[in-house]
Amino acid sequence: MRASSSENLADFEMAIGYKFRKKSLLKESLTHKSYAHEQQKNHPSFNERMEFLGDAVLELIISEYIYSTYPEYTEADLSRIKAYAVQEATLAEVSIAINIGEYLSLGRGEEMTGGRKKASLLADAFEAVLAAIYLDSSYKKAKEFVLKHLAHKIEELTVTNFIFDFKTKLQEVSQAQFSVLPRYIIHKEEGPEHRKTFEVKVFLNQDFFGSGKGKTKKAAAQKAAEAALKRIKKTHETDI
Repeated sequence: MRASSSENLADFEMAIGYKFRKKSLLKESLTHKSYAHEQQKNHPSFNERMEFLGDAVLELIISEYIYSTYPEYTEADLSRIKAYAVQEATLAEVSIAINIGEYLSLGRGEEMTGGRKKASLLADAFEAVLAAIYLDSSYKKAKEFVLKHLAHKIEELTVTNFIFDFKTKLQEVSQAQFSVLPRYIIHKEEGPEHRKTFEVKVFLNQDFFGSGKGKTKKAAAQKAAEAALKRIKKTHETDI
């Protein structure tokens, strides 16, 4: 059951990096209907309505972010990325990382059947917490919360198993037009160990052709390759 205490709520606020002005919003976002139904005398609010709002806010934030971050992608590509970012499995994984399950108020039945680890319940709780932040503060704060936990997952998707593989394409083009393989070097590493940003430069022969930044070396190299392809296309006036 484990109703959220003031101490638990404070711990959760620290975990997510946001301090609520209205603690009631946070408490509601972490209350499952199974708990509320067992506490009918007190009539506690539960998080289903917040899930509804959080789902809409999440879709807008992700849509806006990928639209501005990936201008080269088509509508179909953007839809694929968004579907990945807002799917239950992704949100549940993020919820586990910030330990949402430990702070939920659950009914006895949900507690006994492992509700704190259920993907559907965790994903719903993430959306409810997002809605609580939005209602307590602003769209800007809600966006910061979402991107803190999902931006790197989107970047990983575009690097590892999305349709655009700029490094492979650059290798093909550089071999065909210059008879060389691209050479990548890590130019710079910035930030603390757990939130580093990498800058990678790519050269053909000894000539610099582009650079890119990313949360991982792979992501930075992909962006460097993309920049190189754009330069080749512009300077050589060729379709690639």
